[in-house]
Amino acid sequence: MSEAQDIHIRIEGRAGRITLSRPNALNALTYDMAMAIESALIEWREDDQVQLVLIDAEGDKAFCAGGDIEKLYRTGMAGDFAYGRKFWSDEYRMNAAVAEYEKPVVALMQGFVMGGGVGIGGHASHRIVCETTQVAMPECGIGLIPDVGGSFLLANSPGHLGEYLGLTGARMGAADAIHAGFADVFVHRDDWPSLISVLCNTGEAERVVGYSSSPGDSDLSAIEADIDAVFAGQDAIDCLGILETRSDEWAQKTARSIRRGCPLSAACTFELIRKNRRVGNVRDALANELRFTWRSMSHGEFLEGVRAQIIDKDRNPQWQTARLEDVSEEQIATMLAPIGDEENTAAAVNG
Repeated sequence: MSEAQDIHIRIEGRAGRITLSRPNALNALTYDMAMAIESALIEWREDDQVQLVLIDAEGDKAFCAGGDIEKLYRTGMAGDFAYGRKFWSDEYRMNAAVAEYEKPVVALMQGFVMGGGVGIGGHASHRIVCETTQVAMPECGIGLIPDVGGSFLLANSPGHLGEYLGLTGARMGAADAIHAGFADVFVHRDDWPSLISVLCNTGEAERVVGYSSSPGDSDLSAIEADIDAVFAGQDAIDCLGILETRSDEWAQKTARSIRRGCPLSAACTFELIRKNRRVGNVRDALANELRFTWRSMSHGEFLEGVRAQIIDKDRNPQWQTARLEDVSEEQIATMLAPIGDEENTAAAVNG
């Protein structure tokens, strides 16, 4: 099928194979890559030869470290918000297609799995991690929210782990990713070639189980009581206040992590996770996420966050709302409100 430079899509044996092939860019997801994935899923839906879909990536450093946001920044700075809105809306439709796919989807996720990478691999039916896996949703650092369905995964993590991970962007190794519900099975990286061969030859996703082994203990599970005690608060500023009254190292480190992010994003992320804890499927969660990302350039802090972290790399964003204490309920409501007259443009996510 596709022999494009950034993604390799083909059929091998009984498997439809999708390989992200931008290792020098940490396999960051472009718009064209996202649409190629969606097209392949549509084509293979009625293809009896394809018994399962296998998604992997070239290189050792990353499965996919996020979306390719430099074009989003350039178009947004030029006053063109339409490109970003189309990018997010269409990408979310692809994320929903992965989550709802009628055939097994096996994702092998090494190295960094962040943002857009979670949107591809985190919704697969069989999610495999290894020794190098580092999963995170660090979007608050660039003025966004955990999206691509990540807020749904966070909302369904044990206890209030989702609020902690969403506000801090903390990284999860293999054991933590499994504990938090972002992955299913640990398979040693050296065993991946053999596993891929078996999956392609048999088309039987259940063969994954025979390659699984223990990922070790989850660090997150060891601090789960602390996390639940803090992040059961009513809102983000409530949780931050609890942290900053404590003197222990974990609480102070966690508070600093939240302070480093965009205040508006942190406040909205907390509310979004709580909202998506009440929805029944990832598609509804994606629709809720789109309300924020739709406005993230025109009314939010996304452009300044990308400038500071990605473009200029001065790590000194000048947020319009400088402190979490200053984020109003009205701002949160505005960012998460229905899109209104533009809702039809987002219909691709909603059905």
